[in-house]
Amino acid sequence: MIRDGAPEAPGVTVTLCRDPRAFTALAPEWGRLHRACGVATPFQSHAWLDSWWRSYGAEGRLRLVLARRDGRLIGAAPLTLVHRPMPLLVPLGGAISDYGDLLVDDGDADQALRSLHRGLEKAARHAVIDLREVRPGAVAERLYELWAGPRARLDDSVCMELPAVPVEDLVGRMPRSRAQRARANLRRLDALGVVATTVPAADVPASVDRMLRLHELQWRGRGVNVEHLRPRFREHLVRAVSRMTAEDAATLTEFRMDGEVVAVGLALRAGRLSGSYLYGAHPVLRERKADIATMLMAQDARQAAGHGLAVLSMLRGAEPYKNHWRPEPVTSGRLLLARPALEPLLRLHESRARMRDRAAEVVRTRLPAAREWRGRLNDWRAEVSSVRTAGPTSRGG
Repeated sequence: MIRDGAPEAPGVTVTLCRDPRAFTALAPEWGRLHRACGVATPFQSHAWLDSWWRSYGAEGRLRLVLARRDGRLIGAAPLTLVHRPMPLLVPLGGAISDYGDLLVDDGDADQALRSLHRGLEKAARHAVIDLREVRPGAVAERLYELWAGPRARLDDSVCMELPAVPVEDLVGRMPRSRAQRARANLRRLDALGVVATTVPAADVPASVDRMLRLHELQWRGRGVNVEHLRPRFREHLVRAVSRMTAEDAATLTEFRMDGEVVAVGLALRAGRLSGSYLYGAHPVLRERKADIATMLMAQDARQAAGHGLAVLSMLRGAEPYKNHWRPEPVTSGRLLLARPALEPLLRLHESRARMRDRAAEVVRTRLPAAREWRGRLNDWRAEVSSVRTAGPTSRGG
């Protein structure tokens, strides 16, 4: 750890950690801080971030700003340095994480924020801070309001959120005709004998393999996310979910029909929020007229309500099927921060980001053929990836 200078208040220190082994050793302290931060999401847990670093981190690029009072960890900014398209400090977790944020101990939040602000100013001497997927009410929003230098705010992804109540209550929120259809779908699942089973931590590796195989199968020919087929993604999920399951912060659920696993879903939770992260489902479910979205929602709602949480998030994406449940669309923010000397760099980065957002919107709304071709390209890349990784141990199970 590298100290950034004298403490700003008695007993308070700010340090910059660049050592991955030191980050791994922070697990107990980080876990306590994560639990003490009421707005924390699963994607700021030590299990998720440490595993992500092992799969995706670049040597020499780790940047953890840590604030302590009398040796006790009260704040953390988990970042990594990237150089494209310019020097940037971005959250650990990358594109596979649905939310990015900092952590502060709610019991010492003001001091933790001031300390992180000071530490980030020093850590960002030559880089713009680019905080992606910041959920409304997040710690990063409070840092943004505190920031004295150049800054900019953009919209990021839309996440769909519901109250964490049993599925019967969610159905009750629907219009009458839609509610009748949802109840019919639930009865159909019962008639088919679909049974949900929670996977214990020891069985997570095999269950993750089944989920990813089913995920590839369900998306075949429809533009699968190629990252979900890569060994590094599988390795990350196995490490992170094994730990999170043991800590009651994740649940893998296997759905069986006629004794066979036909679907696997993964839910992550922290603080007040539970999120449905990924699933895989066999086409036989659709052939048998089973509504997969209803099946998953019923289980996710049951788990979230059982843990006494407040929010059931459908995470990123505003797909039409999600609207059947009448969720609230919540737009995450993208927060750019810099020191005064780097304002030209921040404005350039902001301009490029806005141009990319506009171009993506044009493609989404006016060029459906481009989306089709992108789907075909992803399918081709998925086939190439499958050939390259084929083998007795490439995907397990």
